[in-house]
Amino acid sequence: MKRRMYTAAAAMLLALTAQQAGATTVRIHYPAGKEDIRVIGDKGPMTWSKGVPAQRPEGPVNVWTYTWPDELGAVQMKPTLGEDKVSIGGAYRLAPGSTVDIYPFFGAPFGKLAIVKDFASPQLNNKRALRIWLPPSYAENPAKRYPVLYMHDGQNLFDAKTAAFGVEWGIDETMNRLIAMGTAEEVIVVGIDNTPDRIPEYTPCCDPKYGGGKLDAYGAFIVDTVKPYVDRTYRTLPGKENTAIMGSSLGGIASVAIAQRYPETFSKAGGVSSSFWWNKGALIAKVPARLPVKFYLDAGTVDDGLDDTTKMLEAMRAKGYRENEDLMFFKADGGRHNEASWAARVEKPLTWFFPWGSTKQ
Repeated sequence: MKRRMYTAAAAMLLALTAQQAGATTVRIHYPAGKEDIRVIGDKGPMTWSKGVPAQRPEGPVNVWTYTWPDELGAVQMKPTLGEDKVSIGGAYRLAPGSTVDIYPFFGAPFGKLAIVKDFASPQLNNKRALRIWLPPSYAENPAKRYPVLYMHDGQNLFDAKTAAFGVEWGIDETMNRLIAMGTAEEVIVVGIDNTPDRIPEYTPCCDPKYGGGKLDAYGAFIVDTVKPYVDRTYRTLPGKENTAIMGSSLGGIASVAIAQRYPETFSKAGGVSSSFWWNKGALIAKVPARLPVKFYLDAGTVDDGLDDTTKMLEAMRAKGYRENEDLMFFKADGGRHNEASWAARVEKPLTWFFPWGSTKQ
């Protein structure tokens, strides 16, 4: 009991000292109810085994605060709910002098899938399902908003029963794992189902063998119909810095081309095993000037279009894209053109696009 009183007194003294000098503050947004929020960390009165109490919110807003002097330097910390429940995910790193808002959760690290059936496309005059994966904290912490990743071939992303070849990407399982490990941020994933017009919708005009040519309408469908629906229905961060698009095969070239056309909407685009052979490599030959978009490209070494993807990589380098800054390439040794191979490496674009601690509310 005496130790608890001493810890609380030390925390109050530290807060008063910080108010008089330069201060670093964490603002913890969480509806704790009858519990309290504490802070564990690597400096000051905080330790990784014993938390110090944050300041309880005043009024109806569920924002807990804790402050320490800048002299402590950079601090790593995590909130706890009561004395025992440590927040899920990685530690938060606060630079001296900063004020940082965090939105933790303490429950099981498993997201949930919602399916919107018969979602209409006025641009394409058809309907399809949207499969919307909501991250683990979505129901638990209503103050939090999320980046959004739009993906094609939605049937193949979350459930082997609906996947075209009985194998899913396992996006939900991968996201759950990366979030629990503190490797990636929580993200809403919107899977857009394909239709019998998959080839035309995912391609620009026109391949001598396969035709195509509805990509402009499909891109407009995502930007003008799907995204506005998602932004008004769910707690998203709608700005381009928090919006990404990704797909595989024809969906890979669709993602690259859509981001090239809408750089004001997407800041990240992933082309997994992309079909850059389309129309005799027209996308490679017509790479536009460097755009403010991060592009991820990959290919496997077994019948997966590695040569064409390498040509696209070289064309983008020639336009000024820089590796690991706004261009990432991964060669998957033994990788094939299938969902199992894509599932095995999808964490690479996910962690590059949305690394832990990168999202600002």
